[in-house]
Amino acid sequence: MEENSYILVVDDDKDIVGAIAKLLELEGYSVIKAYDGMDALDKLATNNSISLILIDIMMPKLDGLSAMMKIRATRNIPIIVLSAKSEDTDKVLGLSMGADDYITKPYNPIELVARVKSNLRRYLQLGSADTTKSDVIKIGGLALDTSAKTLEVDGEPVKLTATELKILELLMRNAGRVFSSEEIYSKVWNEDAFSVENTVMVHIRHIREKIEINPKEPKYLKVVWGIGYKIEKC
Repeated sequence: MEENSYILVVDDDKDIVGAIAKLLELEGYSVIKAYDGMDALDKLATNNSISLILIDIMMPKLDGLSAMMKIRATRNIPIIVLSAKSEDTDKVLGLSMGADDYITKPYNPIELVARVKSNLRRYLQLGSADTTKSDVIKIGGLALDTSAKTLEVDGEPVKLTATELKILELLMRNAGRVFSSEEIYSKVWNEDAFSVENTVMVHIRHIREKIEINPKEPKYLKVVWGIGYKIEKC
């Protein structure tokens, strides 16, 4: 259930944290507040119930990007960056550092709640499958267990985020088929796609770096220029 999920909200502006907390609590979520990156890491270390993080970039002690890098070393929890920086380069940087999504300030409350629900749904589905059955998709040296939500590459376990797992599962289930960025976004994020090329591109790059021996000459995850992406049949 999405309701009763714990969400960590991190921003050095206490008014923003308070406003977001009220918004999310009205939706039935429990909110944990933090006011800098170090505070966020401490809260995350002492609460295993946190299912999603909303985090600002510019903060004292430890900025949001640095905090994300530390979190990603051990956790695949969804992270949504909430930042006043709206340039595409800032968005790509945030996604490259491990964010699942990016919302610019001033935020639209309806959009923020929708993004939280979408990312939570995707993350919580990872643990909701019937693990008594094993549904393993194998392509070459890739073995994706969609029940256990684990990936092995040439027999070695590889850690993916919830979003990366969903993208890879979509492509592996449809090996050989080319998906546009818009198709991938709408199927994985469950939202209408608008100007999503950079978002999808960054996630694709992350997956390729994790599954390919030489990401610049990929064996599995191919770009079909001007059209989209596919997993090659092997």
